Amino acid sequence: MEFVQDNQSHNPKAGVVRALHFQAPPHAQGKLIVCLSGAIYDVAVDLRAGSPTYGRHVGLTMRAGETQQMWIPAGFAHGYCSLEDDTRVLYKLTSPFVPEASGGILWNDPELAIDWPLAEHELAVNARDRSWPTLDRFESPFRWNG
Repeated sequence: MEFVQDNQSHNPKAGVVRALHFQAPPHAQGKLIVCLSGAIYDVAVDLRAGSPTYGRHVGLTMRAGETQQMWIPAGFAHGYCSLEDDTRVLYKLTSPFVPEASGGILWNDPELAIDWPLAEHELAVNARDRSWPTLDRFESPFRWNG
């Protein structure tokens, strides 16, 4: 695996949601996620059409100073919620960021049933992330090669 770009995001306040993002082929990305300061609840959702786990997610709480990392393969949407003030997250990417290849799934889609660790009224979600389609309205550009 070769990482070609590192990105870092800073979340001054707890409750910031950045989700659920992916980059479509031919610019699909794998991401290695590390929490550098604070804490996050990190989520990956399988978007590979035909996959036996399509639409399912995994979530992991990561805290700075712990050795946990989360690998998100290409074909999965990724998102997280900051759990503490002054949270920094490092993304190591296998493909450079290409804005026109960016996409997403609605972070609070009931079909995904993601149990975000903070109440919805405590969360800050930007307009773009509130506008993504739900899974049932999404046509996946990813295919499962099982």
